[in-house]
Order: sequence, then structure tokens, then C-alpha cells
Amino acid sequence: MKKLWQLGLMAVLTVLLLAACGGTATDDKKKVDDTPKEDVVKADFPITLTDAIGKEITFEKAPATIVSMMPSNTEILFGLGLGTEIVGVNDFDNYPAEALEKEKIGGMEFNVEKIVAMNPEIVFAHESGLSTGEEGLQQIRDAGIPVFVVKNAANFEETYKTIETIGQATGKTEEATKIVSDMKAKVEEVVAKTAKAENKKTVFVETSDAPEIYTPGKNTFMQEMLDMIGAENAVSEEGWVMIDPEAIVDKNPDVIIVMYNYVPDIIESVKKRAGFDTITAVKEDAVVQVDENLTSRTGPRLAEGLEEVAKAVYPEVFGE
Repeated sequence: MKKLWQLGLMAVLTVLLLAACGGTATDDKKKVDDTPKEDVVKADFPITLTDAIGKEITFEKAPATIVSMMPSNTEILFGLGLGTEIVGVNDFDNYPAEALEKEKIGGMEFNVEKIVAMNPEIVFAHESGLSTGEEGLQQIRDAGIPVFVVKNAANFEETYKTIETIGQATGKTEEATKIVSDMKAKVEEVVAKTAKAENKKTVFVETSDAPEIYTPGKNTFMQEMLDMIGAENAVSEEGWVMIDPEAIVDKNPDVIIVMYNYVPDIIESVKKRAGFDTITAVKEDAVVQVDENLTSRTGPRLAEGLEEVAKAVYPEVFGE
């Protein structure tokens, strides 16, 4: 089953605003500057934050019960040390292992009744789910359950901001600052290592298998990763592009990165595509599968995802 993010065209869950009844969040108007800073940003409650849809949401205190509607949200919340507070998660949540033990609330089609029955003090939804889940989210709002819509981060800086904002909302600012600091350190380490690469490589990245092969082009998260490690994207088009195998052959990339795992033996399958035996990446055994969760989820492990992509492109600078 293809991951929703893989085609870059589909959302993976939910998103919301906030009704003011009961719980820890209301629609009061006290504002706060939630711009990420290197120093710890204090979360003195009550605190008002603006979510991805421009809704001002006031947290009266750190929430004691939380529902997460997106795998990246869940990884952030666990990273902040909120495993006990989490009462419901998305069906696709698989990290950390403790997430598998949490009550599931559905995926793209989430179970409104179950979420309402949990009566969480806050629901962390996601901007990417607005197009498909608005009706259900409105029902949750109507039930008086506060919802914070997390921004669909488009780059590392927005990911850092997301982590810090969730940290503020949950009273975990110091933990959020530490996560961001560690991520930045890892990114700097990876960038420094790949700067030593002698030859800049051309990379083709695919997020789904034939016959509908999709690839990230300009202004995508993967483009940012390739730029950071000094590699060239074989695709110059904007956004997510469906591409024919013949066009990949013509581009003749030095490396092919596979960002999905739903096809058994996909590396060998890619190599056996018609005409691919002439591609440099195939001839030099540089077709590499990366962990789709590490490289696509905008959470604490994203810096590790950058490192995995860097190792796929420049294994020599990592001693591999």
C-alpha cells in the first residue's frame, strides 16, 4: 500500500481548529511570540499559540491527555517525553515502539466517535489532512474538544519551529530546545562530511514504483536534502512529478534512491527495468533503498534521515 505522503498529492490525516469548551485549550486572545529561538522559550501557562490555519488557541495548562492524528506529531510528542499523556494515535504510527500500544483512531478516515469518547484535553491534528478530514474535524470541534492544527513543515527550519511550538503547548520547552539542538548538530555533521566529497553526484529519487513513478523536484523536502549534501537532483521540474522509466534512463543518474518499502525486492526490480542496465547507478550498484519514515517524517529523526540520504549518495565519505 502506497504511503499517502509518497505521491505528495494526498494527505495523511487531520487538522483542526478549536472550540472553547472544557479541556485545556480555549479561544482566548492572549498572544505569545512562538518564534523559535536558540535559548529555551518559556511556556508559562496560560499560553496562546496560533496554529496552521490561523486559529489562536489558549492552553490553560499542560495537557494531561493527548490524541495525535499524524505520525510526525506522535514522534515529536514521544520525543518530548509525553508517552504517558498520549491516549490515541494514528493507524500508521509505528515509532517509537510504545506508539504501537496506543489506541488507534484511524488513518486518513479517522474515527470521530472514538476520539470524542476519549475526551482528550487536546487533539494535535495536521495541516495535510484539511482537504479530506474537515467534516470529521468539525464534529470534534462541535463536541467541545480543543484541536491544534500542526503546520505541514516544508523544510528543516519549519520542522524545528513545529517541534518548539508543540513543546510550548505541552510545557516541554526545554525538551524541545534540546531536540532541535541535537538535530542541528547532526545536520552540521552530515553537511561537513559530504562537503569532502570529490565529485558532485546526480541523484534520482523515486517515491513509488512503476508504472506510476513519482519523483520530488524543486521546492520539495528532498530537494532541500540534496542541496544540503551537495548533490544534484536529476529532476528540474517543480514539485512532485510523474516520470516515465525511459526519461530516467535518459537522465542517467549516478545514484537512484528508493523511498518506499511496499514492493518486495524493489532494488532488484528497479535494476531489471527495461533499459536500466545502461544507467550509471545500476552499473555501479548505486540503487539504494532508504527508510521512508526517517526521510519523510518531519519530526526528531529527520536529521537521521538526512544522514541516511547522504550515505546513499556519498558512502565513501562515511567510510562505507
